[in-house]
Parts: sequence; structure tokens; C-alpha cells
Amino acid sequence: MFADVRAVLFDLDGTLIDSAPDLGAAADKMRTDRGLPSIPMAAYRPMAGAGARGMIGVAFGYAPDHPDYEALKTEFLANYEACMTERTRAFDGVAELVEALCRAGLVWGVVTNKMERFAVPLTRQMPLFASARAVVGGDTTPHAKPHPAPLLEAARRLDLPPVHCIYVGDDERDITAGRAAGMATVAARYGYLGHKGDTLSWGAHAHIDTPLDLLKWLPRP
Repeated sequence: MFADVRAVLFDLDGTLIDSAPDLGAAADKMRTDRGLPSIPMAAYRPMAGAGARGMIGVAFGYAPDHPDYEALKTEFLANYEACMTERTRAFDGVAELVEALCRAGLVWGVVTNKMERFAVPLTRQMPLFASARAVVGGDTTPHAKPHPAPLLEAARRLDLPPVHCIYVGDDERDITAGRAAGMATVAARYGYLGHKGDTLSWGAHAHIDTPLDLLKWLPRP
């Protein structure tokens, strides 16, 4: 159990919300618009945490150094912006977790590598985030995770020292960023990357297999 926790910060995609269906749909539309066959969602899901890079990689097999990548990325982002809340849902147990945090008097927020262009309107449209005290995107500060700057910015917005915050994420870069910021870290193994990686090697202070498992690590109200 963590001591003297006053705030919980979360990664977004793969930790709080399952956005893979909308991310995959945005990429797959690029294929069908070109007369190419659709790819099953199961192929896109494991790469959802990698955003445009992951989706374009699945859809076309292109890495960021491919000459067509930037044009495809622009098209993908436009597609995603048009559909980003159509199929996206909170993971089972997340709404109950947020309610429990609020009842316990803990503040919470989001630190994501998703650009503010997407993170801000998405969280505004989903009722889940009405009680979130901070939403920090990948371009809110000069650096994205695994740099600690976004987490330190979230702590600043909450008016709390980082040592009183914990950070929960489903990617190794989340744990790297959280530790660098001086926060306790929790690896979410139900997310996009946790199931196929050795999460124990990430150096997280704790691991959870469901969102509600986090409550076991928090002080009782």
C-alpha cells in the first residue's frame, strides 16, 4: 500500500479508455478508401498505444522514415478526429474506480502522449472525466513521456508535490516518466502492451490486472 497519496494520475489510452476501435477504424478507412481490403480490428488493437505510428504500421507496413508516412499521418489524424468518440469506451471498472477515488477525497487527472487537439475534446465529451482536475497532453509541455515534464506539469496543476502523486499506465514509458518525476508508479497489465511484455522489468512499484485492483494499493479513507 502506498502512503500519503493525495492524487492519482493516469495514462489515457489503454489505461482508462479503450480507444483501439476508433484508432483502428481511422486507419482502416485509409485502406478501404484506396480499394484495399479491410484488416480485422484484432490486428490493430495491440498497436493502439503507439497512436499514428502503430496504426499506419499495421495498415500499410510503413515506419516513420517512409517517404509517404507524413502524408498518411495527416490523413489518419483527420480521420481519427472525425470519429474519436464513436466507439471509445472506458474499460470495465474505471468508472467505479473514479467514483471510489472521489469518495476517498483523492484528486485525479490524466497525463497522455495524445496531443491536446484530441485529448482535450475527447475528455470533455466523455462524462467520466467531469471530475478530472488536470488533463495534460503530449504537446502540453516541450517534452512527451517518457520525459517527466508532463507529469510534473500535472502535479503543478494539482498544486501537489510529485511525491504525493502516483501514476498509472500500461506502457514502459509511463513507468519511466513516473519514476523520473518522483512519483510512485503502477503498471496496468490489462492495457494494450502489458499482455505481451514483461511488465515486471519496467520497474513499476506495483502491478494491477484490473482497474479496481488499484484500490488495494491506496490508503483506506
